[in-house]
Amino acid sequence: MNKTLFAIFATTFLFKGCASVPVANQELTASAKQFKQPDQGKSGLYIYRTGGLGAALKKDIKINGNCIGETAPNVFFHEEVPGDQEYTISTESEFSPNDLKLQAKSGENYFIKQYMRLGLVVAGAGLKLVDNAEGQKAIQKLKLAAKGTCSK
Repeated sequence: MNKTLFAIFATTFLFKGCASVPVANQELTASAKQFKQPDQGKSGLYIYRTGGLGAALKKDIKINGNCIGETAPNVFFHEEVPGDQEYTISTESEFSPNDLKLQAKSGENYFIKQYMRLGLVVAGAGLKLVDNAEGQKAIQKLKLAAKGTCSK
C-alpha cells in the first residue's frame, strides 16, 4: 500500500514539472537589468527567485499588502516605490505569510531573494535582503515577471 501511494505521488510530481508565470518582453527585462538609480525620491526593489526546491509552486509577492504577482523559478520583479519609507514585503508560505521589513532610502536599490524551504505539507517561502552584487549577479540569469494577480 505504501509503495503504491509513493509511486502515485512520485509520478504526480514528475509530470507536474515547473511552475511558470507570464514574463515581460525582452526590452523591459533588459532595461530592468541595467540596475539604474531610481528616480528622484524613489527606491528600487528587486524581488527574485532562482530555481531549486519547490519548482512546481508559485508563490505570491506583496508590498505593504498590495499584490505584485506570483513568482515561479527563475523570475524577478522590479518595483519603484516612494523612498524614505518602511515597507513590508510578504510572501506566501505554508500556513501564513512571511514578511521582510525594509527601511528604503531614496536613490537606493534593494535586492530581496525569495527562497523555498521544506514544509510539513508543501514547500514554504521566505525572504531575505541580499547585497547589491549578489542580487545583480543572480538577476542577470532571470526573466522579468509580468505583474499580475495573486492566488490569495
